[in-house]
Formats: sequence, C-alpha cells, structure tokens
Amino acid sequence: MPKVAYSEEDREHIRTALISAGLELMVKQGIQHTTVEQIYKKVGISRTFFYSFFPTKEALIVEALYLQQPRILEYVQRLMSDSALSWRDAVKQFLHSCCYGERFGIAVLSIEEQQLIFKRLSKESYQTFRNKQIRLFSQILEGFGIEANRDRVNLFTNLSLTVMIVRRAIPDTLPLFVPEAADETIEFQINAIVDALERLRVKVP
Repeated sequence: MPKVAYSEEDREHIRTALISAGLELMVKQGIQHTTVEQIYKKVGISRTFFYSFFPTKEALIVEALYLQQPRILEYVQRLMSDSALSWRDAVKQFLHSCCYGERFGIAVLSIEEQQLIFKRLSKESYQTFRNKQIRLFSQILEGFGIEANRDRVNLFTNLSLTVMIVRRAIPDTLPLFVPEAADETIEFQINAIVDALERLRVKVP
C-alpha cells in the first residue's frame, strides 16, 4: 500500500534529497537543461508532491546554490592547507575549478540562467540571495588570508563572476569573441585576479 502520510522528518529528508538532486543535475547539464521532472523522478516522488516543497524550479535552484556554498568554502580550506600548493597555485586552482565547474562538481550560472532565475524571485528572496552571496565571497577572501572589507568583497565578487560567466558564454552568448582563444582568455583573467589578490594578501611571518 502506498504511503499517504509523511512525518516532518520524512518531508525534510525528501526536501533535502530534492535540493541535492537538483544541484547534481545542474552541475552536469546546466540549469536550463535541468527540468522539474528530472528532479522529482530522481528522488522518486510525483510532480504534485514536488510542488508541495517548492512553488517553482527557480526556488529549488536557489536552495541548491545555498547548499553548494559550504562545499565551496570547504574546497577553499582544502586547497589552502595543501602543502603541495603555493598560495598562488591554490587560489588559481580554486578560480579555475569554478570557471570549469561542470568538471569539478560546481554549479555556475550563465547569463541566461541568471536572468531566468532572478526575474522570478521576490524582492525579499533576491535580497536574501545577495546577502548570502556577499557572505560567501567574504569568507572566500578570508580563506585566502585577505582582509574582507566591503569594497574588496564587491570587487572580488564581480571579477570572479565575470571570468566564470565569460567562460560559460563563449561562443553562444558572446558570438563575437574568439572561441579558439577562450581557455587562454580565462587563464589570463585568472592570473590578473590572482595578481590583484596577492597585493592584498595578509603577510604571515
């Protein structure tokens, strides 16, 4: 006989499973190609039951991005504590992994995906996302050993997201860019970001 009643614990477990499944699919195939049907079927529930947890796919995607944030910070910590890596190499590897997120299990939004998601968010949800984003990039900078004041966080956020978005956008969204030089362009931009960060780095005796 099918189960018709779920405890709060059951519901929380299913909700977490939906978010995890959504994040896994987003990383592999992008947000635009990840459907509600794929997510609820992966968890083994019905479409109707899915919508009792999330009113839209976009609401789940935002939660999936929140789920990813502590994983990103753990990755920063692992890289910075790796004795085989210099400070510069660790920071470069982090930024490179984010730019090529699908290879490293990190979901990165394209320009189109950002537009699709954020036009559906309420002002309150948008502000919550921005606050969490500021905190994430602040903690990343601190993980690099850099004092994270507001101006530095804002600039680091924009520089980091720019290189990630450019990498995702060539050639489809940015057709006038030269795709053959895409990887070299990303490498140059990453090096420029690391150069700037290195000048801000807290020197430890």
